[in-house]
Amino acid sequence: MASMDTDEQSVVLSSNVTSGLSLSLHPLPILNISEHLTRLKLQTKSTVPFVLGALLGTQNGREVEIVNSFELATELARNDIVDHGFLVQRRDQYKQVFPSLEFIGWYTVASTVTSRHIALHEQFTGYCSTPLLLVLQCSASSSSTTDITGQTLPFRAYEPSVEIRERRTRSVFIEVPFRVETGEAERIAVDWTARGGGGSTSLESHLHTQQAAVKMLHERILVLVQYVANAIAGQVPKDHTILRSLSALIASLPASESNSFREEFNTEYEDVKLTAFLSVLTKSTNTLNNLVDKHLIMNGGMRDERPLITGPRRRVGRPGGMPGDWSAHA
Repeated sequence: MASMDTDEQSVVLSSNVTSGLSLSLHPLPILNISEHLTRLKLQTKSTVPFVLGALLGTQNGREVEIVNSFELATELARNDIVDHGFLVQRRDQYKQVFPSLEFIGWYTVASTVTSRHIALHEQFTGYCSTPLLLVLQCSASSSSTTDITGQTLPFRAYEPSVEIRERRTRSVFIEVPFRVETGEAERIAVDWTARGGGGSTSLESHLHTQQAAVKMLHERILVLVQYVANAIAGQVPKDHTILRSLSALIASLPASESNSFREEFNTEYEDVKLTAFLSVLTKSTNTLNNLVDKHLIMNGGMRDERPLITGPRRRVGRPGGMPGDWSAHA
């Protein structure tokens, strides 16, 4: 089933109805949901695949924190029926590792919330009295608010409620504002992920920073060169203030084509290449040393496993020694 589309009657109450829930969203479930959606897009070749998962967190009264999440499975050929056996198994596994986290809701991907979400939502009431719904609106436009604490993200959180209209009750959702909350460990993890994981070193990070700075400088120089070329060609009006500033900037630059500059540049270049070569050589030597150590340990173990020769053994005497010089050794 694709993502759940709009329904005739909205199941979300108007913005005039507010929720008193204080909701905090951590970065880990945001990354998990985004990765879940991207992976299913590649696997199913669909632009909006059906995404379903559970939310884990803590709740203290009306204060709720969404800390983690995991994917959920559905019955075969039935995307509208949750595989409860899989849900309970994964929940108990997470409970063993994170005893403080409880099941507090579920997530999906859709442009709007419809009655189909109500049907899915009722299947989670057995695990939580009021499960929350977190929706990733991948096709929705970005929020117009300038609050960067959370509402600029394409996520919407909903709390279940009951609406009484014309003496009839129906299940509805109330949108809950949320804020993104991060701890120190989460900031480090997010920064580590943004830098490409554990494969990068401090030197590589420094070189990436220098590369970005040089690229930006090159782009700005191209803008200035293009302006001067257009001004000479008469395509743009000449601004003498800008031209004087450019002339002063060029005059302040040191001459870079002198012999002393070229000699110093070549020296530094050779030093950098030599340092890189020594680093590779040291790493190769360390790898070879580890290989030799493993080889010695393996051969030593093989010698220890050789069977010992037991029984009496004759000691060969020296020439002229006493005849019959025997000794028994165990």
